[in-house]
Amino acid sequence: MIKWIRSGAPWIWLTGGAVSISIISVLGLLLLIGWKGLTYFWPAPLNQWQDQQGERLIGQIYSKAWVATNTIPDAQNRFSEAVLEQGKVERLTIKTANRDLYGVDFISILSAELSEPTTPDELIIVERSRGGDFYGVATRLTDDNNVYRDNIAFHLRSALEKAQLIRDQMDGSITRNIRALSGQLETLRLKKRKAQLNNSWDDIQEERYRRQADIITQQLVNYEDKLDDLRLVLASTTLTLQEMSGKSVDLPLSRIIDFWYPNQMQWHEKMIHWLGQVWKFLSDDPRESNSEGGVFPAIFGTVLLVLIMSVIVMPLGVLVAIYLHEYAKNNLLTRMIRVAVINLAGVPSIVYGVFGLGFFVYTLGGSIDDLFYQERLPAPTFGSPGLLWSALTLAMLTLPVVIVTTEEGLNRIPNSVRHGSLALGATQFETLWRIVVPMASPAIITGSILAVARAAGEVAPLMLVGVVKLVSSLPVDAQFPFLHLERKFMHLGFHIYDIGFQTSNIEAARPLVYATSFLLVTVVISLNLTAIAIRNNLREKYRTLGHD
Repeated sequence: MIKWIRSGAPWIWLTGGAVSISIISVLGLLLLIGWKGLTYFWPAPLNQWQDQQGERLIGQIYSKAWVATNTIPDAQNRFSEAVLEQGKVERLTIKTANRDLYGVDFISILSAELSEPTTPDELIIVERSRGGDFYGVATRLTDDNNVYRDNIAFHLRSALEKAQLIRDQMDGSITRNIRALSGQLETLRLKKRKAQLNNSWDDIQEERYRRQADIITQQLVNYEDKLDDLRLVLASTTLTLQEMSGKSVDLPLSRIIDFWYPNQMQWHEKMIHWLGQVWKFLSDDPRESNSEGGVFPAIFGTVLLVLIMSVIVMPLGVLVAIYLHEYAKNNLLTRMIRVAVINLAGVPSIVYGVFGLGFFVYTLGGSIDDLFYQERLPAPTFGSPGLLWSALTLAMLTLPVVIVTTEEGLNRIPNSVRHGSLALGATQFETLWRIVVPMASPAIITGSILAVARAAGEVAPLMLVGVVKLVSSLPVDAQFPFLHLERKFMHLGFHIYDIGFQTSNIEAARPLVYATSFLLVTVVISLNLTAIAIRNNLREKYRTLGHD
């Protein structure tokens, strides 16, 4: 045994076991998050019960828990002898939806006080644009000319397809034209304001400005009238449903996004529905204070932020590392710089956020507004939190990682390679550009991987320098200059924080927390795998030159 211990074999098994446990733990966590998030989109059956008063209850089972009967008041009169002998009773948390009618999405009730659940085929789930889902029975569909009481699903599906065409028209050409005209009107106003500040505005320019503004305003009014007409068309069709207490409710078509009969679905229909719901989650905008709808603006903002941050931090970090390793002398100053860089890696991220707010936003952004955007003041352009300042803040946050990993990569290149290049007549810059930097590129990409992994999950500094709960438009659109670095944006990390802790309906939004967390991990892994593939390709390419 002593000989076996001295051989070092136990330490190999110990370290191997620790690695295995870590991998299993990470995979288990990912599976848990993925399962909790992705099962939310599966069309669960819609159950119907009768309570002890004979009232009907319709809903989906959200969770179950066992409760001891001795902790329940008046248990002797409420439960049967069999339940009392068992000593515990099951408590069901049931999602009843119909938030606008009942005030809540969920109720908790003991299973012993309910009848056995049934799954009637006529129960329908209606996904609404606001107010959450609606559970009930569809009784009729009414449009301008007809009332349909039979085959409601077919007629409602046809009406929704027509409504989608109308929504596409509203959100497409009409909305784009309205935004373009609004931009033209704002450009005219700013041009007038700038000329007034320069004392170059005269009566002729004023007359020309009024004519152009009147033309644009009239075009805006015409497009707004078209939108109102299309909204009236959507509102002219209504679906009448009966909720569980027997009350009839009319839903206009403009509030209906989708519907399905979960108790009639076969397995393949459920799979198709699940894929459609996942796609809507990835491609739609959020609704109901982010507790419903999709997360596309957050995905777009996260990826765009990481890309801009990488474009900023990689050249800067690589240049600093090259200077420190290849040009700077090993004296007290360079040693102090290296110690400072290492210490910066341990600074809390919120400190970087405070620095970004004070320096980038208020100082640098305010100065840019004073120099180039005087006509917009007092409304700030770059003097308020935005995408550019968030990217710069994250670049400062991840800069030490890039510098350290790049310098370590430069250290691994043998000096004989440099001396051979110099002996052949190459200058120091040519040696760096053609030999050293390409051979160190795998280490540079490693720094990029570490920077992306940290930056994609950071939330605290972004809350100060640009991220918001909801945005009206993406940072990229068809208006010049197309990429709007001054705009605020959404981020998956902040979205998780918002729906997990700030929404008023936390129980309903909890599955979206898991789904968004799983999505954020997927985005980070995808970005890292892309960088790893590039690094491995470069490493193999320069292996013959002596690297690795």
